[in-house]
Amino acid sequence: MKGLKILRQGRLMPTMVWGLGLLVLWEAASWYLLQVRQVPLAQSKLPYIHEVLRAFANYGGTLAKEGAVTFGNAGLGFLLGSAAGALLAILMSLSKWVEHLAFPYAVASQMIPILGLAPILYGIVHDEQVARILIAGYITFFPVSINTLRGLRSVEPSALELMYSYAAKSWSIYFKLKLPASLPGLFSGLKIAAPLAVTGAILVELMGARHGVGVIMLRNLYYGPSHTYMFWSTVIVGALLGVLSYLLMSAIERLVAPWQPEFRAKGGDRS
Repeated sequence: MKGLKILRQGRLMPTMVWGLGLLVLWEAASWYLLQVRQVPLAQSKLPYIHEVLRAFANYGGTLAKEGAVTFGNAGLGFLLGSAAGALLAILMSLSKWVEHLAFPYAVASQMIPILGLAPILYGIVHDEQVARILIAGYITFFPVSINTLRGLRSVEPSALELMYSYAAKSWSIYFKLKLPASLPGLFSGLKIAAPLAVTGAILVELMGARHGVGVIMLRNLYYGPSHTYMFWSTVIVGALLGVLSYLLMSAIERLVAPWQPEFRAKGGDRS
């Protein structure tokens, strides 16, 4: 019923039309390069969508298994990075001294290219799983900490004055006012970081892991044109894992912070 309402309200239909149009355009462009222009290795540049989907279906079990490995390691790193980022944001909101000490280093840490950091870290720890978790946590840490800190400081002054007028304790103000106010900012950071954590895990897998989407991707890229469709299937799996992580964070946000304006019923519809 809810899906029908979304369709009826015109929220999903434009997306479906644009998506279908893009697929048709992609298929036509692939046919043009291969059949009309006869571009060498045309399918490596722009493969037929239906062939990619066929490869995806034929090797779905393998892709799902390797995708689960990637998603699991990215998830562990994401949880560790989120916890560290949220904790640092809380400490910075409580102490200006901590903020002045930690914030410049947090910003400077993001100046290091992940593409260069991943092989260095992998060479240090010599463990593909630990390296994936650390890189995913590293990518997650900064956006979560910055957005959570912004949320903690988004409390309306009038709300603080009201709490002070009731002689509320500092811990009571923090847990009953500041932490709930920080949830939208926290989830903004989580939704940014979740797909990036998946990307970081795949990047480490390209360095020489034994399992994961990145391993299958690199292997099929190495074999060249004969494995083009399988390579593109791994690209699709990586993209789907990123989308899945984002949607998961959005679903949790709806459960934890349902009072936000975008989750409220519009037009008197409360169903």
